[in-house]
Amino acid sequence: MYKMELLAIYHERMIILNNLTMLTDFYQITMMQGYFLSGRSEDPSVFEMFIRQNPDGGGFSVFAGLEQFAEYIENLRFNEADIAYLRGLGLFDERFLEYLRGFKFTGDIYAMREGSVFFPHEPVVVVKAPMAQANFIETALLNILNHQSLIATKAARVNYAAGGNVLEFGARRAQGPDAAVYGARAAVIGGCVATSNVICAKEFDVAPRGTHSHSWVMSFDSELEAFRAYSDAFEDKCVLLVDTYDTILSGMPNAVTVFNERRKAGNLPPNYGIRLDSGDFAYLSKVARKMLDDAGFEDAYITITGDLDEYLIQELKLQGARVDYWGVGTRLITSKDAPSMGGVYKLAAFDQGGGMLPKIKLSENPEKVTTPGVKKLWRIYDTKNGMMKADYITLEHEEMDTGADLTLFDPKAPWKKMHLKAFEYTARQMLEPIFKDGVKVFESPPVADIAKYCAKEQATLWEEYRRLVNPHIMPVDLSQKLYDLKQQMIWDARHP
Repeated sequence: MYKMELLAIYHERMIILNNLTMLTDFYQITMMQGYFLSGRSEDPSVFEMFIRQNPDGGGFSVFAGLEQFAEYIENLRFNEADIAYLRGLGLFDERFLEYLRGFKFTGDIYAMREGSVFFPHEPVVVVKAPMAQANFIETALLNILNHQSLIATKAARVNYAAGGNVLEFGARRAQGPDAAVYGARAAVIGGCVATSNVICAKEFDVAPRGTHSHSWVMSFDSELEAFRAYSDAFEDKCVLLVDTYDTILSGMPNAVTVFNERRKAGNLPPNYGIRLDSGDFAYLSKVARKMLDDAGFEDAYITITGDLDEYLIQELKLQGARVDYWGVGTRLITSKDAPSMGGVYKLAAFDQGGGMLPKIKLSENPEKVTTPGVKKLWRIYDTKNGMMKADYITLEHEEMDTGADLTLFDPKAPWKKMHLKAFEYTARQMLEPIFKDGVKVFESPPVADIAKYCAKEQATLWEEYRRLVNPHIMPVDLSQKLYDLKQQMIWDARHP
């Protein structure tokens, strides 16, 4: 009985810990009361999440964070402490507070598969729900999906520059525990092969990776003694940090000495090598590689760490750096040069009793004009090589017939067109059901499987779309019917 009580307390505590209902902007709650008191809280609505530009001027983004967003929706509920807090503010009607006691999500959510690449101005999440519910989840949705998509995108860029074998080493520089854990998860989705973050490795079945610090070396009377002690502690793996004092005159000779001792004893680890954390990585890695090879340790690997990003990695490779693994920390986990993903969440359609009507947001800034209506997103591929050709947005009732010719046009410059012959292209819908009538209808795959899918997605992009600077822009086109609807609504709004 006692064990059952403890288990019940544990589960109750986990529900509280996982409940992010109050992770919201205050105006979401004030608007919810407004909808409730005006009798509009149950009016059907459709909202969409999209971005207006890729981070850091890149050619694509990576969608991540869906598993955590789904957990948020499943645990969405106001507890008594939440209601007591809101009552104490003296702003909320008791009828509304009573409504919050039974509040939960009852709508539908569609989203891209986690790990998908995506582009500006296309829906990555579509929420179909009563207005009060769809409106309320905006802040948490953007918080969760913006962050992980940002880090996954950065990791994809870093991994592309490195050509693989990127290690996520950023926990101590992340903006708090959640950013460290979920940032590492997103980094693995984007292409990192391991993480130094142990809790992330444990929770998401990701490979942990790490060596030792300079303090380990400094705590011994000599560097050689430190290397021997560390080597003795691990039978199957030994990676030695060689730049505590002098990489070439001390660190490398001592590492070679230890590897020789292990070889003579017949127990050279199957995984061994050295790590560089400072200095001129291009020069030092080449010298280290020669010293290892000359000593007969051609299979020893070299890892470098220290303020790396995709641009420095690209430069080091151009300079002939001999690097097997790239430990990337601060500039990855914080996406230092593009520290936010500008995802937004906008109303696309609304029903006040007369049927679902498309809605559009206008702006003096053309980039902020939304595309109205309930929509589908299709991805167009070349049947000959499987490479991506364009993304295509249609109204919800429109279907694709790949047995017919298709003409795509740039919605910003309609005279720019792409003509596709029948059966020379394939199309797939990118938005999949996540919740139906408030019930989760998908299971998130293991992170390793999401990462494999993400790599497969990126492989359908031509190199021109993946380059780090001035990439080619993937077409994101509208169907003729959707384009005409948008232009008509803009005209009507400006000419009442």
